[in-house]
Amino acid sequence: MDALIDFLSTPTGWISLFVFAGVFLLFGTILLRENIRYRVQGSIIGLYSQDLTALGRSGKLDPVVGRREEIDRVIEILSRRTKNNAVLVGHSGVGKTAIVEGLANLIASGDVPAPLRGKKILSLDLSGLVAGTKYRGEFEKRLKAILDEVVASQRQIILFIDELHTLAEAGEATGAIDAADILKPALARGELQAIGATTEGEYETHIKHDVTLERRFQPVLVAEPTNEETVKILAGLRPRYEAHHHVKISDEALRAAVELSGNLLPDRHYPDKAIDAIDEAAARVHLHSLNVKTPTNQHIVTAADVETVLKVWAHDIECFSKDQNKGRPPSTLDVQPTPSGAHQA
Repeated sequence: MDALIDFLSTPTGWISLFVFAGVFLLFGTILLRENIRYRVQGSIIGLYSQDLTALGRSGKLDPVVGRREEIDRVIEILSRRTKNNAVLVGHSGVGKTAIVEGLANLIASGDVPAPLRGKKILSLDLSGLVAGTKYRGEFEKRLKAILDEVVASQRQIILFIDELHTLAEAGEATGAIDAADILKPALARGELQAIGATTEGEYETHIKHDVTLERRFQPVLVAEPTNEETVKILAGLRPRYEAHHHVKISDEALRAAVELSGNLLPDRHYPDKAIDAIDEAAARVHLHSLNVKTPTNQHIVTAADVETVLKVWAHDIECFSKDQNKGRPPSTLDVQPTPSGAHQA
């Protein structure tokens, strides 16, 4: 005891005491905050997921245009007795998440077969699960607690895991076992039902090479919509964007978003790139109207507005590509043909 008193009487002792107290206070605050959040939410799964079915019931999810074939396929898989987990496989931006949201809307309205009525689709936040897990065991503890709640629901919860391939990566940074290994036993026993989403490349690299995981998920291929299908998707979403931006969006703007994004953004996919073009063009028109004070009935998004936005994007991408290639030997530069009409007005 005397040695401790002597140590604390020195400057080093005081510094050590303050550091210890600071660390103790920090971790105590974090634990208290999580405990309060847990009590308010009523479950740990509420902290690390979003209830898509509840969002659909409150009208907060965008309507899904088309994709009925893919949604019906997912419903069939979820209704199976065994191996009843689906994984949506397709390029980034083709609408994999929209398909899950479309299913959530159907469940919310009761327009699904009996096996799915009353169920909830919860979108799992893997990045949130990993966040703050600096010490071994924290990640596994959170995920297992979530899994316990899902199992206790007696198959009334369907987990949506976007970027399914990241299951193998989640937890690695802290030396934890990966999330896939934690979920596999419950998937095998049929206690956990899930929908995953990933790209074709990631499916081949990660899912298909993990035999146990691949056996549990039935793939549903999600193709990129055609130009005409994308125009219909934009038309279905138009009322939401008009209400949000307080503008009107012309039919010509919808067609321009599809045609021009196809030429100027060949590396991105429909409908995502066309939706983004309409969204930013509408924001641009609305902000301009605030500065110019034009009458409300003149706030119309035209094809020219969409073209302006897309040309800015294409220019930024070109400049970024040039910056990336600076200093590289000519033999290593990727030479790609310019798409026809890429710089036409």
